[in-house]
Amino acid sequence: MTDEQGPSQFDDLIRELEEAIREEERELYGEKTIEEAFHPKNVGALENPDGAARITDHGDTMQIHLKVEEDTITDSKFITDGRGPAVACGSVLTEMVKGKTIEEAFWIEEKDILSILGRLPDEHRYSPVLAVTTLRAALEDYRTKIPQ
Repeated sequence: MTDEQGPSQFDDLIRELEEAIREEERELYGEKTIEEAFHPKNVGALENPDGAARITDHGDTMQIHLKVEEDTITDSKFITDGRGPAVACGSVLTEMVKGKTIEEAFWIEEKDILSILGRLPDEHRYSPVLAVTTLRAALEDYRTKIPQ
């Protein structure tokens, strides 16, 4: 078959399957979760972070790095080996903390991440918990490094 003849039945079938999968993902996760999972922000590590933590829960590991200037978080990055929901939560959380004071960041909860993402299936409800737990550990790490 040549390109001039148009798509084959096989190509049509593949496109239909891909669209069915995308529709099912949208129903399960919501558009924002899918967007954050496929196009995450702040992925990676910061060189010489002011606060950092790495936590594993439900088989997923998340690492968060913080850069802090005058008690305000100026940058944040994350790394995870988790699937899409963990990636989406890490992406949203690292965006949320930028510009917040250390104290304000401690008040971030799982529901704050979910309010942005929309929804997660029950089997992935641990993902925002993992993100927040890791953030709090990174904030504690920062606090242990500053002179009292």
